[in-house]
Amino acid sequence: MTHAQQAVIPIAPAHAVPAAILNTLHGDEIIILLVRPSAWLIPLSVLAPLGWILAFTILFMWIPRLPLLSGLIGWNETQAAIVGVGLCGIRLAWASLDWSMRWFVLTDRRIITRRGVLSVYLFEAPLTKLQHTLVVQSVLERAIGLGSIGFATAGSDTFIAIWETVRRPFEVHRTVLEAIERYGNRPSR
Repeated sequence: MTHAQQAVIPIAPAHAVPAAILNTLHGDEIIILLVRPSAWLIPLSVLAPLGWILAFTILFMWIPRLPLLSGLIGWNETQAAIVGVGLCGIRLAWASLDWSMRWFVLTDRRIITRRGVLSVYLFEAPLTKLQHTLVVQSVLERAIGLGSIGFATAGSDTFIAIWETVRRPFEVHRTVLEAIERYGNRPSR
């Protein structure tokens, strides 16, 4: 067993692997790595939207104080604050639901990315077709030990699959590279 395989999060027991992932596997296909994005994806993905909600909440709390509009406005500061807090809660709940639906899988044949709440996005690429990989860490991600891994296949001019905000991204990347080296040379089934 290599250093990368020892350091990466162990594969969950079969009963913990979601049916949506199990249903995408072929017969004797072996899961090498089953990765979820870090829960940090939730706050990182909502920073900008929550900032906008906060700005508009403050604006709508301030508008009733204007003398010219005080009698024409149908809400007060408290109501504006309640709506703002409610919108923040809804956005955080949606981000949490989105996070819970994301799975990244490395098997002995391919990589799989599955995500989506209402619409499901399922990306699969055989290891034999992967040409380029990339690890990216923003300053904030680097500070908390996260990163994203991009994958490009032969013939693509961009990274067509990205595993966002994974823990220990360089170890996960090394495991992917080892799988490509070990299994990527055999013909696809």
